[in-house]
Amino acid sequence: MSKTVEYPFTADKVRELRLGEVVSLSGRVFTGRDRLHKYLFDGGKCPVDLANGALFHCGPSVLRKDQAWVTMAVGPTTSSRENPYMAKIIEEHKVRVIIGKGGMGKETQQACAKFGCVYLQAVGGAAQVLNRSIARVASVKFRREFGTAEALWEFDVVDLPAIVAIDARGKSLHKKVQAASKRQLNKILRNGCVEKRASKSGRLALEARVMNDPRDN
Repeated sequence: MSKTVEYPFTADKVRELRLGEVVSLSGRVFTGRDRLHKYLFDGGKCPVDLANGALFHCGPSVLRKDQAWVTMAVGPTTSSRENPYMAKIIEEHKVRVIIGKGGMGKETQQACAKFGCVYLQAVGGAAQVLNRSIARVASVKFRREFGTAEALWEFDVVDLPAIVAIDARGKSLHKKVQAASKRQLNKILRNGCVEKRASKSGRLALEARVMNDPRDN
């Protein structure tokens, strides 16, 4: 079962979340990609209050319909592109939740631990599935300046599914998986070397027996 987390996402709420835990987010979520992150990093004024909020690394597909914005597809983008900016944004804007895919680097992990933030891995390649969690498009900022995909969208979401990939202690699920994969790979390589040596020894032994077979004398 998933753990429900509702906006505002306070430091106390996110510190309760554990690495690898499945969560369902409900409430206000803000989207942001490269241009927004660089703008905020360079000291640009944010038109919304990100404190105790969630920043979703996402470039949604959105259409204007009947005087309202409607999302068609909402999926995570690769978060590593925002590594140069993320730690400062967490500190200065008090962001408590980051949503994306692929994990983030050491600086972001340290900022999560220091300031109380978590990184959530959303399901990649399932933009239409995640779109079902978007209840309403509340507003959009910087659409003219940054373009539709790079704009800051405000979504009201219900039960947006994700997994805690960096917790508020700075522990990373991606790093944990990478370490386990490396250990397994090394084990396979070691076993392969052992089997190769054993196979070679077996061939040499067989050749020795053939060479010394009295029936050949």
